[in-house]
Amino acid sequence: MQAYEERLTVPRSWWFIAVLAGVAMALILLPLGTVPMLGGLVGGGALAAVAVSSYGSVRIRVVSGALVAGDARIPVEALGTPQVLDADEARAWRTHKADTRAFMLLRGYVPTAVRIEITDPADPTPYVYLSTRSPQRLAEALAAVRAS
Repeated sequence: MQAYEERLTVPRSWWFIAVLAGVAMALILLPLGTVPMLGGLVGGGALAAVAVSSYGSVRIRVVSGALVAGDARIPVEALGTPQVLDADEARAWRTHKADTRAFMLLRGYVPTAVRIEITDPADPTPYVYLSTRSPQRLAEALAAVRAS
């Protein structure tokens, strides 16, 4: 059973920037001729699109009694109570309040977040910081898994 899933996709404007990267590569290769210019357009645009797609493909899931955030898989039993962060508080926790030992899955284009203390005494990570567009739903999903 899957209680929560979210993909932190990039804003649409980033795709426009990927197209502009292809155009820039085409302009760089324009002095070499038409074929290299078209190759630069296609190749530069494709590389930029792959970069944008991979950066925006990270997922946050609550599934099978665990929080899966990117490559991390944390059992719900090792997590404390989630703290829902609004835009201002999220900015503070990813800047001057941040702990370098924390696990942070952050995306600057997502203004809200959830901060969850790690309760496992053997784990040196103090907390998990996750950028999320729906922090309340994530906190509720974690509470529901913990209660069951």
